[in-house]
Amino acid sequence: MPKSLILTINPGTTTTRIGLFLPQGAEVLPVLDETIDHDETVMAGFESIAAQLPFRAAAVRSFLEAIPGGVRLAAVVGRGGMLSPVPAGVIAVDDGLVDFALHRPVHQHASNLGAPLAQRIARAAGCAAFVVDPVSVDELPPVARVSGCPDIPRFSFVHALNIRACGRRLAARLGKPFAELDAVVAHMGAGISVAAIRKGRIADGTNRMENSPFSPERAGGLPPMSLIDLCYSGRFTKDGLKRRLYGQGGVFAYLGTKDMRRVEAMIDAGDGKARLVWEAMVYQIGKAIGSMAAVLDFRPDGVVLTGGMAHSLRLTAALTDRIGRLAPVTCYPGSQESEALAAGAARVLAGTEAARHWPVAPDVEPMPW
Repeated sequence: MPKSLILTINPGTTTTRIGLFLPQGAEVLPVLDETIDHDETVMAGFESIAAQLPFRAAAVRSFLEAIPGGVRLAAVVGRGGMLSPVPAGVIAVDDGLVDFALHRPVHQHASNLGAPLAQRIARAAGCAAFVVDPVSVDELPPVARVSGCPDIPRFSFVHALNIRACGRRLAARLGKPFAELDAVVAHMGAGISVAAIRKGRIADGTNRMENSPFSPERAGGLPPMSLIDLCYSGRFTKDGLKRRLYGQGGVFAYLGTKDMRRVEAMIDAGDGKARLVWEAMVYQIGKAIGSMAAVLDFRPDGVVLTGGMAHSLRLTAALTDRIGRLAPVTCYPGSQESEALAAGAARVLAGTEAARHWPVAPDVEPMPW
């Protein structure tokens, strides 16, 4: 591989996804997309996510060293992780960003290792490191932040990387600039987030950890009074209840599986409970898409279904039948995340976008109080 490539690193719970892309101006061409699997028992032995950093860095280095001819890197891009609210776009990785991701993230998640891993690999290669569109991208206008309780303002926490990548892809297909696109994008994976893109900005969305539709493993939005009662019922510790809602909630809480292919097989075998739970999830996703269409005055240019669950023709057909009258429905199954990470770095290398520097405040209109 004689040409300089962009390396992408996307850490998951027991995997580290690696991508290599050839920059061509502000665009990229995929060269390699592989997933490094980590033994569950090994990962469980680390006392924290931050403690996994040396192990994962060594795995990435070993992977790169095994590529025939070696790899020359132009940039390394990591998944952004659970940062504080930031504007959309590319952020250069420095020691301050790495320290925040490792020691003070908003939530603990394997993606917090994206920036530290990118920095380690980039320093050894003598190139720049970036993150692109972390989940904490916050572009909400003031009207979307007012929750009804001054103590709990609404905030954005969606699958921004894939949502914005799908928005760019739809805009290109429609032949219009992304900055002029109005669309609803539903990312449907282990977690679900549905966002309204207005003129290229995420104007509103279902917070992926709180008020989203329930998903294969997350409870999503719940009736608040009943949730308060459950908090004080004595049945759960604080951490135990969080696990019940995030990781052991949603479809798993009802059916004991997070694998939607298995759920569809259960439906085909005549399992009425599985059918009801599946239909309820589709119902909630459809409601969320409708609510985000309302943000766009019910005039979106299109609706995009994406994420791992968009591979299911049963699911996408049911959703299209439910919400297809709002706007044309486009399916981009799986994740566009690796290419979106690389494309962000390519735009910076090509000079069409400037990287921001940590710490960076979101580019939003301030509240009047």
